[in-house]
Amino acid sequence: MLVYFGYPEAHEDDAERAVRSGLQLVAEVAKLKTHPPLQTRVGIATGLVVVGDLVGSGDAQERGIVGETPNLAARLQGLAEPDMVVIADTTRRLLGNLFELQNLGRQMLKGIPDTVQVWAALRPAAVAGRFEAFHDGEVSPFVGREEESELLLRRWSKAKTGEGQAVLLSGEAGLGKSRLTAMLLQQIRDEPHARVRCFCSPQRTDSALYPTIGQMERAAGFKHDDTAGEKLDKLDVLLARTATSPHDRALLAELLSLPNDGRYPTLASDPQQRRKKT
Repeated sequence: MLVYFGYPEAHEDDAERAVRSGLQLVAEVAKLKTHPPLQTRVGIATGLVVVGDLVGSGDAQERGIVGETPNLAARLQGLAEPDMVVIADTTRRLLGNLFELQNLGRQMLKGIPDTVQVWAALRPAAVAGRFEAFHDGEVSPFVGREEESELLLRRWSKAKTGEGQAVLLSGEAGLGKSRLTAMLLQQIRDEPHARVRCFCSPQRTDSALYPTIGQMERAAGFKHDDTAGEKLDKLDVLLARTATSPHDRALLAELLSLPNDGRYPTLASDPQQRRKKT
């Protein structure tokens, strides 16, 4: 099966979408109850292609494409171990630190004249946000946003006096919205404050509470290899600093897809009641 990301409509995060789709495909196929068990191999490459006319007919109809990228993706798929997502270095450079990757070294692939640097995508990384994922070191000096910066600092000064403030930053991608908020956090780093950061995701439009779920997972310090019991322990430590009732703790555990191991009260069986309470 061949899937295109970036055609017929391009997105700034097509490489991320491709890797997330590959990982999700591996996870979903593994859940299928088949005998023998199905295995999935995914190869992802990024580059230029020429899209031609429609070929084939019926359900098999598709656009003809010409270029090295589809061939490279097919070779990477052949290189992949069962249930593995293998990506080219051209794709990796577009991902920042959004994923945990395994370096597979340089590989000689059939039909490719030079060796190719290859990576295996293991899982999404536990990064706070996209800005941090693409700026893990020092960022360049901020130029030309003095007015906006002063506005944020004035709002911060009012908030410190007890007068609640809200600021909305909007603009096209790449204009520096995240950079501006990062600069504000840097400017007030030595002042007492509590920070709650929530992030939406175009891949999670079906989950209205995804920003809250992600923030709680980061606040509790969940790791991908934690057991359900270890995650519940971390959640308890986090909530021990608050006045959260045992019943509300059970709701939060359910929101984080954690099983109730008996430490919390049993929730009402009516989904509507649980949804309303949540």
